[in-house]
Amino acid sequence: MSRVKPFVAIGLLVLAVLFVSPWMTSVDPLKLSVMDRLKPPSALHPFGTDDFGRDVFARVAHGARLSLIIGFLVTAVATLLGTAIGLAAGFFRRADPFLARLLDAMMAFPDILLAVALMAAFGQNLGNVVIALGLVYAPRVARVVRASTLAQRGMLFVEAAESMGAGRLRILLLHVLPNILPVLFVQATFVFAYALLTESALSFLGVGVPPEVPTLGNMIAAAQLYFDDAAWLILFPGAAIALAVLCLQMVGDGLRDALDPILRGAE
Repeated sequence: MSRVKPFVAIGLLVLAVLFVSPWMTSVDPLKLSVMDRLKPPSALHPFGTDDFGRDVFARVAHGARLSLIIGFLVTAVATLLGTAIGLAAGFFRRADPFLARLLDAMMAFPDILLAVALMAAFGQNLGNVVIALGLVYAPRVARVVRASTLAQRGMLFVEAAESMGAGRLRILLLHVLPNILPVLFVQATFVFAYALLTESALSFLGVGVPPEVPTLGNMIAAAQLYFDDAAWLILFPGAAIALAVLCLQMVGDGLRDALDPILRGAE
């Protein structure tokens, strides 16, 4: 377990730095300065400026924090919804065939296509992005929770609780759910990473967060016309997305290795 702790700590530290990065600069990310447009990175503007003279470092800092907030909210929605569906599918045998087929049908669509379709139905704003992506990734969580619940369903402690007259809801919340929390935590970190990437893709395609909001995907979309002359406009937002996803994967892998009883017993 000690081998994976540094990776989890480093990943969490970098994510925390990305989240608090807006406090590292006093520059307004929306402030226009036409005289300073498309300035390369310098001491005054570490990440350069964009086509409106706005400071790219300030915009990346605010965009990274907003992306992390959106990713966290998407993860919360997907985890709560997916856990409820997965517990019901895994514990109630009569509901399992219907819920399992519903999950299969939702997962048959590529994530980005399903997200675009939902955004077209809901409308373009931040709240709808969270709801749409939460619905997109809930089946991933539900599949994992269902499999874990099926494994717990046949355990002796569940049969003992049933024989003592415990209600099904009580068994689910007090006996089954605590035993699948480690798997749920690991899956949540991967959903967080997927949500970051998909939210950036939606913004890039123009169907996510409104263009005036400084998100990493919006910044990359707006910088396409200036890639040849101002590559930093794409480089730094793209690097922030890659760094955040990498750190989330490090945290997820570290938690998986730390919570796996086989690996833990091998140490």
